[in-house]
Amino acid sequence: MNKNAEELNQTQRDKIQKLEAYRRANLTAQKGQIVCAGSSLMEMFPIEKLLKESGSDRIVYNRGIGGYVTAELLNAVDVCVTDLMPSRVFINIGTNDLSDSRIPMDTIMKNYDAIITKIEETVPEVEIYLMAYYPVNREAASPETAECLKERNNDKISRANELVKRLAEKHSQRYVDINANLKDEKGRLKAEYTTEGIHIKEEGYRAIFNDFMKYINEPEWTE
Repeated sequence: MNKNAEELNQTQRDKIQKLEAYRRANLTAQKGQIVCAGSSLMEMFPIEKLLKESGSDRIVYNRGIGGYVTAELLNAVDVCVTDLMPSRVFINIGTNDLSDSRIPMDTIMKNYDAIITKIEETVPEVEIYLMAYYPVNREAASPETAECLKERNNDKISRANELVKRLAEKHSQRYVDINANLKDEKGRLKAEYTTEGIHIKEEGYRAIFNDFMKYINEPEWTE
């Protein structure tokens, strides 16, 4: 087995292990709380830590899984979202799809649409927030991410965000863009907030935490 195949197999094992850990955790989790779902950019958001530091009594379960594409979240939406019967869900999924030139934008949005539909069918009163994809910074890329960022660039991300916004409107859900504090003067992810142009350091998440909390603390839409 070559190195790339070994790394791929390890990535798949990691995803399976995380999903099973979430499945077990869901057995004792409180129903009707807030859930965050998506790929690594959601998984890496230290929401529980920042909530504790802020003194908030909100309960938020982070069910992000690094490496996930939309098709994978669609298949695991029960464990990552609906088993918890949440009152409110924040989703950030699709950035790994955007990195893959073999996955058409139409396919990404069809999968995303199906994810939302599954959640709504299982938890009819749920409030869903579709989060704008975060910017990237190709100039701050590492050798490992430079090639990826040729495909996943800010122009493509901007087009995708417009489609996510339409999905939110189609489902009468919310589109959320909290990216302002992450961007430099050229609209890129600030270099100081990333190590390789894609993923965000804790300092970056801290920069958007207050904006995120506005939606966490927002009154129920029916009120």
